[in-house]
Amino acid sequence: MMPVTRLLLCLLILLPPAARAQEPAAPSQASSLVAQTSAPRVLRDLAYVPNAAPRQHLDLYLPPQSATPRPLIVYIHGGAWRAGSKSECPARRLLAFGYAAASVEYRFSQDAPFPAQIQDCKAAIRWLRAHSAQYGIDPRRIGVWGASAGGHLVALLGVTGQATDFDTGPNLSQSSAVQCVVDFFGPTDFLRYGQPPRALDSSDSAVAQLLGGPVSTHQQQARAASPLYYVTKSAAPFLILHGDSDPLVPVQQSRELQAALTKSGVESTLHVIPGAGHGGPGFNTPATAALILDFLNRHLAGP
Repeated sequence: MMPVTRLLLCLLILLPPAARAQEPAAPSQASSLVAQTSAPRVLRDLAYVPNAAPRQHLDLYLPPQSATPRPLIVYIHGGAWRAGSKSECPARRLLAFGYAAASVEYRFSQDAPFPAQIQDCKAAIRWLRAHSAQYGIDPRRIGVWGASAGGHLVALLGVTGQATDFDTGPNLSQSSAVQCVVDFFGPTDFLRYGQPPRALDSSDSAVAQLLGGPVSTHQQQARAASPLYYVTKSAAPFLILHGDSDPLVPVQQSRELQAALTKSGVESTLHVIPGAGHGGPGFNTPATAALILDFLNRHLAGP
C-alpha cells in the first residue's frame, strides 16, 4: 500500500489549483524538495524572442524566493499543433514541492509549419536558462512535460539536446538540452504513424498541416519531425505514458520510442494504461502522479 504521506503528495498534485490552495502541503519522505505553503509568484506573457509573435510567450510560476535556485518543469501544451493555450499548465501544481514551472506557447501550424514549433520550444528553453539567475531557476535542472502534440515536442527536446538542428534565434550561447522528459502519448514517427497511411494524406489532417502537406509527398519533413530518428545514447531520460485504446495516436508510437531509447542505453520507462484513450481519467490518478513525482525527483531534485 502506498504510504499515507506519499498518497497525500500525489493527491495534492491532482487537485485543481483552486482546491489545492486551500490545503496545507504534506511533508514528503521521498523527496529532498521542501513543500511550500506560501503563495507562488506568477509572471505571464513573457516574450522569449525579440519581436515575438502572439504565441511566442511563456508564463512562469515561481515558488517563494529562496537562496537556493529551484529546478524547473516546462510544460508544453497539446492541441494538434494548431490549438491550445499556455493557460493549461498542470506542472504548476508541482510548486508545492519546491519546483518552478513554466508554460510555453508556440507558433501554430496554420501560421508556420514545422520546424517552427520545435524552434520556438528550444528558444524558450534557452531564454529560461539565460534568465535563470533573475528568476531563481537552476539552469542545470530543467525537465519538460507535454501531452499529445506537446508530448511530441517534449520528446523532440529530449532527443536533440546535443544537436543544433532546431536552434535558431537569440541566446544561442545557452543550451536547449533538458534533463528529463515526461511524454504523454506524443507521436514519435510520422512515416509509420497510422493505418491506412492515406489517413495522413488528407489536406486538413493535423499532421499534414504540421508538415506543410501530406506525408506521402513530404517524406523528408515527416522524418525530420519524428523524435524516433534522433535517438542516441545522449538523449535525456524519459517517462512515457500512453493509453492502449488511444484512437488518435497509436500506442505503438510510444512502444517504438521506448524500444529505441532502451536500445541506445537511455533510461526510459513506458507505462501503458489499460483501457485509456487519448487522455482521460487514467492519466489523472494517484498512481500516475506518483510516477511523475518520483521520476522528476530522481532527475531534478539533486543538490
